[in-house]
Parts: sequence; C-alpha cells; structure tokens
Amino acid sequence: MKVFWFIPTHGDGRYLGTSDGARAVDGDYMRQIAAAADRLGFEGVLIPTGSSCEDPWVAAASLIHETKRLKFLVAVRPGLMSPTVAARMSATFDRISGGRLLINVVAGGDPVELAGDGLFLGHDARYDLTDEFLDVWRRELAGETVRHEGKHLRIEGGRVLYPAIQKPHPPLWFGGSSPAAQKVAADHVDVYLTWGEPPRDVAEKIAQVRKLAAERGRQVRFGIRLHVIVRETEEAAWRAADELIRHLDDRTVAEAQKIFARFDSVGQQRMSRLHLGNRSALEISPNLWAGIGLVRGGAGTALVGDPATVAERMREYEALGIETFIFSGYPHLEEAYRVADLLFPRLDLERSAPAGPSSISPFGELIANEVLPTPRASAH
Repeated sequence: MKVFWFIPTHGDGRYLGTSDGARAVDGDYMRQIAAAADRLGFEGVLIPTGSSCEDPWVAAASLIHETKRLKFLVAVRPGLMSPTVAARMSATFDRISGGRLLINVVAGGDPVELAGDGLFLGHDARYDLTDEFLDVWRRELAGETVRHEGKHLRIEGGRVLYPAIQKPHPPLWFGGSSPAAQKVAADHVDVYLTWGEPPRDVAEKIAQVRKLAAERGRQVRFGIRLHVIVRETEEAAWRAADELIRHLDDRTVAEAQKIFARFDSVGQQRMSRLHLGNRSALEISPNLWAGIGLVRGGAGTALVGDPATVAERMREYEALGIETFIFSGYPHLEEAYRVADLLFPRLDLERSAPAGPSSISPFGELIANEVLPTPRASAH
C-alpha cells in the first residue's frame, strides 16, 4: 500500500467555507508541508491544477530540493499545453528531481474554466484530444522524433533531446469516470484514479477499466483520492468532521452546488449525487463522509474514524485492487503528522516511515527531565 499527501495550492485552513481559521499558502508553507510529508514517510504528494490553484509545475519545482524521496504528481493539460513542450517539461523535472516525477493527466471538467483558458471542445472531444496528446507525449519521451497529424493536433519533428530518468517515461496517472475517459485510461495510463466513492461503485469502475485494458493487452494499477479525518476515538473523529463544516450555511452550499451543476465532468456529477447538497445524510457508506463535497469540487469525500477503523476501510478498498491512497486533511500540515502518527503504524506501507527511538535525537519528551518515555508511560 502507498499513501500520498496533498499540497493545498488553492488554500488551506481549519474550516470550510469561511476565512475564519484560514492561512496563507505561500512558498514557505508549501515547503513545510512537503518536508513533513517527505520525513513522515508519505510516498508522494499531489499538486492540484486549475484556475483556482497556483501553477502546479512552478509549485512542484520549488519543492524538489526541500525533499529527498518524495514523489510529485503533477498535471499535464491536453488542449492547454503542447504535447512536445509537456514532454520536455516532464523530462527536465524528472532529471532535476532524480526520477521523482509522476504525471497526472487532466482533461478538465468545467466548461467555463476551460473557456477562460481558451479551450472550447466538448466533453468527448477533449478525450479524443487527450488520446492524441498522450500518443505524441509517450513517443517523444521514448526517444522518437514524431510526426503526427490528427483531428486536433499536428506535430512535425517533435522530439525530446534530454531524456527522462524513468523509462520509457514518468508514469501516467489519470482519473475519469465516463466511457470516453476510461478508454483513454485503458490505452495509455499506468495508474487509474477514482475519487472516494462507496466500495461497490469503486469495484464497478475497476472492473470496467481492467476489462478495457485487458482487451488491449495492457494492465492498469489503481488509486483512490480521498480526504481523511482520523482521531484517537471514533467520537472525536466525527466531532472533527462536524467542526470542519460548522461555518457552512445553506446559501454557501447552494452557491457551490450551482457552480458544480455546470460541469460536464461525469466524476463531479457522481460526487454531487452522493449528497445532493443535503447535509442530513452525509455518511454515504460506513465511515465514508461526503461533507467536504458540499462546497469543494473534485474529491469530496473523507474516511472518518479511529485509526483501526480507517485502516480497515482502506484494506477494503485495497482488496478491490486499490494500491495507492491520495489523502488530504485540514489544515494540511497538522493533519499530515496526525495521519502518520495514528494511521501509518496500522498499515503495511511500501515506503516505511521513520519511527522508533533514535540514538541521536529525542523520541518523546523526557519525563521529569531524565526518564525516557515508553509506550506504557505515554499510553492514554
């Protein structure tokens, strides 16, 4: 199992829907989160993309030398970027980071936002463009000089002179719930991502993508994007969930849902159907809570509970085929430590976190200035 964290380049705070308890996400704060995630044993971090975010490539590049092992999941945007330019950016980042780049392929889901960026293609046409884009991108990073003339793209002599470290290219990650998106996943990607839906729905998606990939002689791995609210007791976790949205009023929720209704993203439509803008029944599956999706686009669900329960829910997804969990929590710096402290010891992680007493630094505050703390002494 692999666990990723999140760099909140679109804002952070203690509560949703209010400036109370909010904090600025500047370069120093991003570096704090990345350094914490690296030290705590997270596999990598997702850098979000979109008009509400800082540029993901610039943000991710600023974090390379603040970290040692952390991987960076950074978006390419077909229709907003040339595949050749994106291939060169990918190769450069991969070399400078020592092979720590992962590529998040984002076709977009908000026609209003896309129009602001100059892209006016409909839903399925964007995935046709994505298919062409990835064909060119992959071939160039494999060392080809590419000539391509398709419906959406024309490339003559596209190439990458300085290759990426990872071969044949940095791994491709991708999320999309529509048939058009799943076809692209089956043809091109290494890891298919789903947002945090109930296990039965996730199982259905995995089966669909596996079947499509098998028909093409390919195999695809799977990941899930969720928030997490883990506390020492179940009761404390649910209190924390309620606290996160305690400033939300009905007007704010209605305004957010009106914006989401314009999206042509099937994934966003599925997220919105989980709660229908109604806060009365937000636990949509055992320990799966849809409260964040009342006002947040994209990933809108969280696993909520004590460490043993959250770990068990993760293992249920793992049994379906999920190998990577991309988590986030508010505020992201403190919650990175909480997740590592409470949840990591209960998981079989591929990348082990530094833990246990050290011969060169304290591990827990000394008792009465001279007695080393033990698990028994520090237990609640």
